[in-house]
Amino acid sequence: MKRMSYVLIALVLLVLGFAIYVRAAPSDAPDWHVDPQTVTAHSKLNSWLIAPGGDMEPVLFDLPPDQIAAKLEAVAAATPRTALLSGEGFHKTWVTRSALWGFPDYTSVWLAPTEAGAPASASTPARASARATWG
Repeated sequence: MKRMSYVLIALVLLVLGFAIYVRAAPSDAPDWHVDPQTVTAHSKLNSWLIAPGGDMEPVLFDLPPDQIAAKLEAVAAATPRTALLSGEGFHKTWVTRSALWGFPDYTSVWLAPTEAGAPASASTPARASARATWG
């Protein structure tokens, strides 16, 4: 019975240690704040690339880029557990953490002002596997 208590305590400590590690692991901006135009397609199941040759071609918006950027900021601000990681102007990266464990998912968006509008490219690499995030 005493041995079972020690095993249970060790298991609880391992789970707590893992939870602390996931939430406290640093998100280094140079690793995740990328230009979606230069990223190659991701191999993870829960990653998505909106760029030439990616999972989807860039989306062309017929609004001025500052208006699109403001709308993106509003969406990010309204999304739970989301914070700006890095960037300014028309190139920003946000980190959104899953509800249960706090696994980070990154979203880099780049707007390219043109005369025809503002094409938006995005890269969304997940740090962890889709099967491991649970929320």
